Amino acid sequence: MEIHHPRTLDDALQARAAGATPLAGGTDLMVEVNFGHSRPELVVALRRLQELAEWDGHRIGSAVTWRRIEREGPKALAEAARTVGSPQIRNAGTIGGNLATASPAGDGHPFLAAVDASIEMASVGGSRTVPWEDFFTGVKETSLRDDELITAVHLPERLPPRQAFAKIGVRNAMVIATVCCVVTRDEDGTTRAAFGSVGPTVLRARAAEEMISAEPRPSPAALERFQRLVEEGVSPITDHRSTERYRRHAAGVLARRLLERCLR
Repeated sequence: MEIHHPRTLDDALQARAAGATPLAGGTDLMVEVNFGHSRPELVVALRRLQELAEWDGHRIGSAVTWRRIEREGPKALAEAARTVGSPQIRNAGTIGGNLATASPAGDGHPFLAAVDASIEMASVGGSRTVPWEDFFTGVKETSLRDDELITAVHLPERLPPRQAFAKIGVRNAMVIATVCCVVTRDEDGTTRAAFGSVGPTVLRARAAEEMISAEPRPSPAALERFQRLVEEGVSPITDHRSTERYRRHAAGVLARRLLERCLR
């Protein structure tokens, strides 16, 4: 395995165009290497590229670590960051790496979906930015091209003032989510609910959002209907971590609790 240490982003993009596999924090790629699932011949190490570690307002560089997001990020994204692995993992893992892996259980994905973030990608030929729903295309699949690097995440200029994140797993820490969720609520009542681990990619419960956004002061009956619509709007599977039935129920309960938190 040959490792290239670029000094500039342009240098890194040249290596990517030559077929190099990107390495940021290594918290996903090195697991694949250690288990023999991946053996890239050429790796381009991105950790020392200051250009990718810059955080300018609502533009978060792809090499910004979860530890930094935990300290400085918007409320719900910071809450999600605190659940990403151990402190050592958070010091190494990056938001760009989390996106590139595109796990259905990615802890950072629901926040990005809830606020309608966009993903910036670059190649030797230029850069492009796509909405989150066009970036995630399937289980661990994205629209990132073979010659591109994720360079940043763009958040909206204005974020909802009320935000909450939570996840359910088999233990309290260092666990892959059985269900994870972000709920946001704006001052005009507009509500967004996004979920991980209940579909092939992160998803939004659109019918539930529309219903509860029309309720300026949701009653217990409205909250109950919101929960039911969430359960109907997700598409979980049964696997070694949970059953489809439990995930569906848990998504509804979790979303309702987070909404109640936002309404306080």
